[in-house]
Amino acid sequence: MKILADSMSPEQTYKLLTGIVVPRPIAWVSTLSASGLINVAPFSCYTIVSNMPPMIGINIGRKAGIRKDTATNILGNNRFVVNIADETLLEPLHQSAAEYPPEVSEVQLLKLDTLPGESMATPRLADAPISMECQLHSVTPYGDTGAEFFVGEIKVLHIRDSLLNNGKIETTNLRPICRLGGPNYATLGEVVTLPAVLQTPKSVL
Repeated sequence: MKILADSMSPEQTYKLLTGIVVPRPIAWVSTLSASGLINVAPFSCYTIVSNMPPMIGINIGRKAGIRKDTATNILGNNRFVVNIADETLLEPLHQSAAEYPPEVSEVQLLKLDTLPGESMATPRLADAPISMECQLHSVTPYGDTGAEFFVGEIKVLHIRDSLLNNGKIETTNLRPICRLGGPNYATLGEVVTLPAVLQTPKSVL
């Protein structure tokens, strides 16, 4: 089957691409509103941007042309926390994707415990095995629907002790979850280990 990209609506394109680009890691982002409410929402268009300084990027779309609460809050105070959920947090993560009004805190609604940030007022999720406190670096708009790519510089990483081994994350112990198309998720499943490929060490220019 051949599909011409300009023949599809934004919704059709979204459904198609989110079924093609799989599996996707999930950034469970906590932010603080101007009134002090804690917002938390999942975003699966999320990736590494830089390793020195460490930066991660999240694509945040709009709903009916209006910025989501997460984007509004980040632009308001230049801070956000990316929490990584494990299998035990799948249900509240999924529920936090619902479109609640700005005056509703998903943290309160879903009874999620938080811990204060170390480098910022924005809190992290207490039960998340990994949390990364980020300072906004840049926002770049893309496309015709108002989507924006938010890049944050990681200032502090909070990592559960049992996950670290010689400076690396024990992914099988992390038990991460990923997003597929629609309301579908997947767990890590079988891990296949191949011989390491020789690579030049990372360095600063």
